[in-house]
Amino acid sequence: MIFDPAYEPRDGLTHRDADWSGLRVLVVGLGVSGFAAADALAERGAHVTVVSRDVTGAISERAEVLGILGVDVRLGPKHVHAPPPATQLVVTSPGVPPHDPLLIAAAVAGIPVWGEVELAWRMRPLEGAAPWLTVTGTNGKTTTVGMLASILRAAGLRATSAGNIGTPILEAVLHPQPYDVLAVELSSFQLHWQRSVSAVASAVLNVAPDHLDWHGSYAEYLRAKGRIYDGTHIAAIYNVADGQTEQLLLDADVVEGCRAVGFTTGIPAPSMVGVVDDVLADRAFVEQRQHSAAELCTLEDLRGDAPSVAPHYLANALAAAALARAYGVGPLSVRDGLRAFRPERHRIADVGQGGGVRWVNDSKATNPHAAAAALRSFDSVVWIAGGLLKGADVEPLVEEMASRLRGVVLLGQDRAQIADALARHAPDVPVVDVPQTDTGVMDSVVASAARLAKPGDVVLLAPAAASMDMFEGYGARGDAFEEAVRRHLQAGGGGR
Repeated sequence: MIFDPAYEPRDGLTHRDADWSGLRVLVVGLGVSGFAAADALAERGAHVTVVSRDVTGAISERAEVLGILGVDVRLGPKHVHAPPPATQLVVTSPGVPPHDPLLIAAAVAGIPVWGEVELAWRMRPLEGAAPWLTVTGTNGKTTTVGMLASILRAAGLRATSAGNIGTPILEAVLHPQPYDVLAVELSSFQLHWQRSVSAVASAVLNVAPDHLDWHGSYAEYLRAKGRIYDGTHIAAIYNVADGQTEQLLLDADVVEGCRAVGFTTGIPAPSMVGVVDDVLADRAFVEQRQHSAAELCTLEDLRGDAPSVAPHYLANALAAAALARAYGVGPLSVRDGLRAFRPERHRIADVGQGGGVRWVNDSKATNPHAAAAALRSFDSVVWIAGGLLKGADVEPLVEEMASRLRGVVLLGQDRAQIADALARHAPDVPVVDVPQTDTGVMDSVVASAARLAKPGDVVLLAPAAASMDMFEGYGARGDAFEEAVRRHLQAGGGGR
């Protein structure tokens, strides 16, 4: 029998106080979300088995804790082939793709598969549950959710960000001190399994090909992203500059009466938020939106410690403001929350300046779409790029950005693909290939970039690729870059 998404493992599993006792559940994966799922289910009397293909120190520690709680934990690849007999529900971690043999076996057996987000939604209290404001997109999710949480707190609400980055959504839902509202970041992996969530407001920031190895095709990736709109009941937020986001909204199954609200870095039409001169303006959540707008904040409020406001940062702020306004937050709280917000590290972060050259770390730009957003922020760039492209096509990125490039330094496993695209679309731009793969590679990268840079240039680390070929993650890559830049500047370096 093929898995029917309407099939329920047991009637009534729609809130935390339902009858979960005795339910036979297989949890796949023992990362932070898998641990939270197993813990919550065991606490409610379910018979929980956890399998993890990976065995790390952290996973072993979690396994030990769950074992004390009576959970059957099975570590190692030999356990990850088929659900145990009599399994009634599978709860899968985000990193496990739907074509994994174990999940295929569950589908063939007719066992429903939930993701952590589906479980978290069903673990909300029957009454008084905190509403969700949800965000997805190929890039900008974490920044937008952080901005949104800051705005909500500025309005005096007990709020937090949760989901794809940071606090597992299940932990936020089950927190002993309940939240008033949750700002929830959702990845395409999480959305693939979602079918019950009904957010107050939801947003798709942008879409571009990513994680195609997980989803199997761009169409499936888009379908997953669009699921964030399903069940939204007050406002569905789309990006005016990205027609795909509006189409996903048009295709979605929203609640009757849900409004479509666009955000734009240009002048907003009615039912949009946008920018007029240097003011972020709301023409969506005001009574006389045909003829008036509410001032939310100024570009100066957004700038913080940065020399200027990057276009994608502005777009993120507008999306966060629209979500907050949909929830009823006033304009002054939007302003105060955006003023107070500071982005997480490795996102268009200024590292230093010397000899008229500015050094910027955007190691979080792990795909071409993110790198494009970073490159658009500057007119004259020495670009540091390369790593694991994961099948992504860099050709459109290089073609679009060629006129901004004053030089390129390449590192990482797939750097040759970027070099080939540069040879076709930017043949006059000098390119330095850095073949080293040791941890000290960034000193060579920074030295090469400094030789290419002239006063007025920005040296930008925006790799357009993942980092795991050489580093533990994008954070480790960004740290290595920042440390190498500081050594360079302390030695009196700048550009040439």
